[in-house]
This record gives sequence, C-alpha cells and structure tokens, in this order.
Amino acid sequence: MHLFAFGINHQTAPLSVREQIAFNVDAMESALRDLVGNSAVKEATILSTCNRTEVYCSTNAPTQVVDWLASYHQLPSADIAPYIYQLPQEQAVKHAFRVASGLDSMVLGEPQILGQMKQAVRQAEQAGTLGFLLHKLFQRTFSVAKDVRTQTEIGANLVSMAAAAVKLAERIFPSIEDQRVLFIGAGEMIELNAVHFAARNPKHITVANRTLDRAQALARRINGHAITLNELPDQLAHHDIIVTCTASQLPILGKGMVERALKERKHRPLFIVDLAVPRDVEKEVTELRDVFLYTVDDLSEVVRDGLDARQGAVKEAEVIIDSGVNDFIHWMESREVVPTIRTLRDHAERQRRSEMEKALRQLAKGDSPEKVLEAFSNALTNKFLHAPTQSLNQAQATEREALLDAVHRIYNLHTPE
Repeated sequence: MHLFAFGINHQTAPLSVREQIAFNVDAMESALRDLVGNSAVKEATILSTCNRTEVYCSTNAPTQVVDWLASYHQLPSADIAPYIYQLPQEQAVKHAFRVASGLDSMVLGEPQILGQMKQAVRQAEQAGTLGFLLHKLFQRTFSVAKDVRTQTEIGANLVSMAAAAVKLAERIFPSIEDQRVLFIGAGEMIELNAVHFAARNPKHITVANRTLDRAQALARRINGHAITLNELPDQLAHHDIIVTCTASQLPILGKGMVERALKERKHRPLFIVDLAVPRDVEKEVTELRDVFLYTVDDLSEVVRDGLDARQGAVKEAEVIIDSGVNDFIHWMESREVVPTIRTLRDHAERQRRSEMEKALRQLAKGDSPEKVLEAFSNALTNKFLHAPTQSLNQAQATEREALLDAVHRIYNLHTPE
C-alpha cells in the first residue's frame, strides 16, 4: 500500500467545480466507509472546506479513488479529472504539511485550516478509516504546523476572509454602524465573520440557523437576535449586509426571495457574502441590480493585502516543512523492513530454542555444565553464521562485492589491511 493525496482546490478548480465535489459534514463518515469498503483503499481521510476537497489514503489502485470521487458525486470522471491533483508518497506528505501550515491557503498563513484538518481526522477516526499510516501522518502534520506557527511570522499581518468581508462591505456602505447585518449559519466561519462585523458596532445583528439553540448561543456573544431559517423570507429585506455559510447542499437564498426583498427595500443596495461550498446563494442572484454578491473566490484579491509582509516567513516555513518531510519519509521507509526484521528475529529465536532444549536435556543427564555451555554457544554461533557464510561462498562474481559490503555493514566488520 502506498500513500496518496488526491484533490482539487482554489488553485486548480473554479468554485463551480469545487462545489460539485464538496462533502456534507453530516455524510462524511458514511462517505469514508463507502470509500474504504468498496475500493482498494485500506485507510482514508477526507478534508472538505470552502477552498478544497482532498482525500488522503493508503492504496495500490490510485485511479479507483478518482473514479470513486466522481461516482460518489454522480459525475463523469472526465468532468473532474482535469482539475484533480494526484500526489504520491513524499509529495503527499509535503502537501499535507503545507496545507496544515497555511501555505497552500487562499489566505496565506490562515489558521482555520488546521482546525478543519483536525476535524477531518476525528471524523475518520469515528468512521474507522484512520489506520496506522494516516494516524502517524497527521500526528506529524500537526506537529510541523505548530512549529511553523511558533517559529515563523507566517501569520503576521494576516488578512482573514472575515476581515476581507468587512473591507468589501465598507466599500459599499459609508459606515457599518448604520447597517443591519444578517448572518446565516452558526459554524466557525460565521463566528469569525460575526466577531469582525460586531467590532464595527452595526445598528442591528441577526443570526439565522437551522437550529435555534445554536443561533441563540452565537447571538448572545455578539449582542444579536436569533431566528430560524424558516423566518428568512420575512426577515431578509430588513438587513443591509448578509453573510452566509451553511452546510446545505441546496441554495438558501434563491433569486426570487432576494428579488422580493429588493422590492420591499425600494432597491436600496443589498450586500451579500456567500462563503459556502456548495453556494448558499443561487448564482442567478448576480443578475439582479442593487445586489453586491461576493463568493469565496471573489475575496481572493482582498486577502492578498499584507501578503508581501509574510513572504519572508514562507521560506523559513518551507525549511521546517522539508525537514519534517525527510523525517517522515525516513520513518515510512524504515517501516518497509519491519516484516523482514520480524522474520529474522523469529528465525533466530527458533534456533535459540532448539539449542536451548538440547542443552537442558544434556544438563538433565548430568553432563558437565561447562561442556554443555561450550557446546551450546558453539552450536548457536554456527547456526547464526551458517546462512551468511554460505551466501558468501556461493556468491557469483557479479554479486560478490555488493554482498561483501552488505555483510561488513550488517556486522560492522573492519577487514585488517
């Protein structure tokens, strides 16, 4: 079995493609079990965020993983194949380290991806698809990411997606203090945005969520009001700024709902940030006048601010990552010899037991302990050395030099000059 990483991200695929192969968090465990149960995959973890969908797995049939990914989402393999990257062994390890460290993110150095990766590992554990290899990989991944965060300035001058959303809103409205803000969803991304917008002291804040309890918990933290998603059609027109990020597989805000809200608002501008993948807002909403709709890809230009200040830290981070990759690959390679080492030890143990039984029988018959020990040690030495000396004596000229070098290394021999 070999380690692989497969996936698409904001660099290889547009949002319209990424949203088609995103995984619903509620269905993640069943998806993992389906992958491991119905293909030549021994263990697997799936990371699915607004910017990427990646499968980390151990398999000898990598093409089956791409086929499964397409089949699971009911897509022809040809539709997603041009956007998929396939990274084997060392490349997969380095990619995991870079992702967790924030070097492969749309927002360079952003810390949220590390938490998302840890959640993906927990889901794989719960699904029973996280084996020994992936457990070690992610254990090392999180350690390297911690070193990058603490030993470099990769997170300095960070412009997050949440901060970018506030910046965009301030381009539309003279002051957020005079606006009413609506957050749809209550996950981590919405919490980050809510904190940033709440710091601008908007006139009113509303949190809409499928479950009212979660909406109320977030609303209390930001001095807002909580509603359910069923109340959105009546409440939408009363808000100027809308930030949405849910796990829904279908749009939350359709063109018709937004159109009705605009009429009720007498066409006062409506600013919408859709951070969900798949999208929460129907793409046809962009056709409406007086709507400023931004997706995660649209925010990329804003988050580039402050990038230059972190570029110096990238080189430092890459050094830490390369060192971590070398260590992990060395560990992986060392694991390949474990079966041979185990077989060698078992073989030696059988020889030891055989000679020990002979020695005990001789002692039981009253033979001299000194003679028994001498015979025991001689017999054991001869058995241990029989195979290597026989191989050396029978070696052909073409292989003799390599075999001699191997024996000298194994037994740490120094031939007299």
